[in-house]
Amino acid sequence: MWVGNLDKEHDVIAVPPESVSGSEVALSVHYERIRNYTELLAAPLSPEDQTVQSMPDVSPTKWHRAHVTWFFETFVLSAHEKNFKPYQERYWFLFNSYYEQVGPRFSRPLRGVISRPGAHDVGVYRECVDRRVQELLRSPDLDHIGDISSFVKLGLHHEQQHQELLLMDIKHVLSLNPLRPAYGGVWTNELTSGALGWLDYTGGLIEIGNAQGFAFDSELPRHRQFLELYRLADRLTTNGAWMAFIDDGGYGRSELWLSDGWARVNSEGWQAPLYWTRQDGIWLEHSLHGTHPVDPERPVVHVSHYEADAFATWADKRLPTEAEWEHAASLQGLESSISSGGKSLHPTAAGLTTGGSRQLYDSAWQWTRSA
Repeated sequence: MWVGNLDKEHDVIAVPPESVSGSEVALSVHYERIRNYTELLAAPLSPEDQTVQSMPDVSPTKWHRAHVTWFFETFVLSAHEKNFKPYQERYWFLFNSYYEQVGPRFSRPLRGVISRPGAHDVGVYRECVDRRVQELLRSPDLDHIGDISSFVKLGLHHEQQHQELLLMDIKHVLSLNPLRPAYGGVWTNELTSGALGWLDYTGGLIEIGNAQGFAFDSELPRHRQFLELYRLADRLTTNGAWMAFIDDGGYGRSELWLSDGWARVNSEGWQAPLYWTRQDGIWLEHSLHGTHPVDPERPVVHVSHYEADAFATWADKRLPTEAEWEHAASLQGLESSISSGGKSLHPTAAGLTTGGSRQLYDSAWQWTRSA
């Protein structure tokens, strides 16, 4: 088995607020923390930064800030606020994303032309909706508090997803600027990822899927799955290993690739992970911290499923199935897998071998071979 590799479009966000849980009193506190964190993430960006859309799959920072606010206005305030009136009726069209039942929406590839409302105006919109939601959460005579709390919790998890997307998108925006500006933070050097180890799992008839607490629909229903014996690498694939793949002609060997992937390699000219460039024989990587020489000890990020699969084939391994990954993660437990990576704007080296899985939860998104 080979550990799943990393999504072309995702990175870890820095020190996010704790998970959403607890009573309705605590929920109002979580609401404030998570909503404020979005503004903290946007704070280093100018109004011009927040308006740029660098490709159809990227949304402007300003749009993310407005869309998550639209969610609370649409699904919380409109259903529970007495004498509800929308903040601005046209915002329902501008900041809807894919909620067909709510009504029409503005074209996603054209979000960058929404120069108005500006970044400041979006902030005013957020403040207004926040005040009204907090009034609902703190109302002593609110009916159906269970209904409203479930939608607020969903909205907060949704906002945390967009916090990650906000950083993903601004990373692409800034990477296209010829000045290669940094979003922020300090690039720190890591010493080692430790030797690659392998962990054995017995498999058998297992259960996967969410068992309790909050879950998105993709995590349900909980169900049984049979697994054969399998092994997983104990950490993510490093940049150093990926450079060896490149040096061995990995991007030029059709036998390593799925047919669709090989077509993409040729049509789009893939030669390295996204954000890697080669100058004077040295590989450089653009990150939220700026552009730096590729650190061979850090995990490779921003590779597509096709690249991850080709690398695994080159290494005479394969990607795990979703069930294998989830089974291994459930046996490992959360706390034993958290490292300093969760406090960085870019994944850090795995550190020395621990005897268990490293980088399961806090470093980067991982690919599996499941559909």
